[in-house]
Amino acid sequence: MTTLTVVKKGTQVAIAADGLTTFGDTRLPRSYKGEHDKILDIAGSKIGICGSSAHHLVLLSAFSRLEDVKLGSRMEVYETFRRLHPILKEHAFLNTKEDEDDPYESSQITALIANSTGIYGVYSYREVFEFDRVWSAGSGRSFALGAMYALYDGPLTAAEIANAGVAAGIEFDTSSGPPIVVYEFKLEGESNE
Repeated sequence: MTTLTVVKKGTQVAIAADGLTTFGDTRLPRSYKGEHDKILDIAGSKIGICGSSAHHLVLLSAFSRLEDVKLGSRMEVYETFRRLHPILKEHAFLNTKEDEDDPYESSQITALIANSTGIYGVYSYREVFEFDRVWSAGSGRSFALGAMYALYDGPLTAAEIANAGVAAGIEFDTSSGPPIVVYEFKLEGESNE
């Protein structure tokens, strides 16, 4: 699947992802594909996605149909993904079913978002969380969370911690692989003092 990480530390925010794509038991290393497809650049934010390899093109297409994309707060992320859901259903033929007892239709997406306002997570039913330190998603998330927790209070930057989390995922998760891609942002209203 993948290892995605987000970190908020001091005046910096970072997001990182591994570069491996898998199709069941078949691995498609980064050197065999034309582009890194786990982190999208949408409306001044970086969105790391995990799950189906179809999500990359589907989300790029769906976001291009959505006006006024805002990802600067927990509520803005929620409203954007709420408005994105019907586009996913109508134009991408999203299968919204997970379980019979689901309270809402699923968007079938797990994503982490980083931008100059912070770090966020979005899950299947458009649940949105804002994180204060670190978070991870994907099959390597447990390894990444452990590594980032252990390193957070030390001297490393947000980008270095995010990178270390993905590196732990690559080391121990069979569905994660190199290279690691890291993006960082300076938080709005924060000085370098």
